[in-house]
Amino acid sequence: MASVADCLTVSAELSDVSDTARLDTELLLAAVLGKSRTWLFTWPEYNLSEEEQARFAEFFARRRGGEPVAYILGEREFWSLPFFVDASTLIPRPDTELLVSCIVDLPIPKQRLLDLGTGTGAIALALASELSDAQIVAVDKSPEAVHLAQRNQARLGFSNVEILQSDWYSALGDQHFDVIVANPPYIDEKDAHLGRGDVRFEPRSALVAADKGLADIRHIIVHAVEHLSDGGTLLIEHGWQQDERVAEILAGKGFLEIRTFQDLGGNNRATLGRWYE
Repeated sequence: MASVADCLTVSAELSDVSDTARLDTELLLAAVLGKSRTWLFTWPEYNLSEEEQARFAEFFARRRGGEPVAYILGEREFWSLPFFVDASTLIPRPDTELLVSCIVDLPIPKQRLLDLGTGTGAIALALASELSDAQIVAVDKSPEAVHLAQRNQARLGFSNVEILQSDWYSALGDQHFDVIVANPPYIDEKDAHLGRGDVRFEPRSALVAADKGLADIRHIIVHAVEHLSDGGTLLIEHGWQQDERVAEILAGKGFLEIRTFQDLGGNNRATLGRWYE
């Protein structure tokens, strides 16, 4: 029989596919046992049952093949909230929490908010957890993503979010919002990183955009003015080298008070503009 300690020693086998090999192994083992990571450290001598060993071996083999831990476990935390995840959407990332913190912290109108390309619903539902009086609309083109976001809404219980299927603004009619937030596809289709790491398993349509990654960003900016209230805010996540181009597109469309914010790694990750009629 294998013990907890024995299972954790195999983490080195993940070093070529993960920068967090030990953490990945702990998360997989904790999930198999239905315990916390702290429990693993407290009970290293616990011997796994045959069924637990087999399940851990399966999870570990999938991770060794490069599959993201979040997809294996079907869950990822974002803004301290648990979200179901699957291969129909991007995995929520800590850097994207920047969008939530900016909206929550900035002194801007935020009674009606729109989350474009909501995926798991992470941004919209995180905002709902902080802005209980706000009305939030979240949209995604993918029916599978809409279903997943609705599952997460049901799980978390936030009633002030409406989740719709929409190709960006297409299903919104003449609705207007105080805030529009988006984490759109922004990677160049020729980017070598698309063949590495976890992104190999994520939906390409949620990652890649034409025009060197700027096509969807430009579409969002150009049509945002049709859906922003006077004094409204548009906030977009983008690649770490795209901030100047995003700011130029915003300025060219007439946005003012343009600002760029940095992510946890100090990279320029999100740019904001204000719209005045």
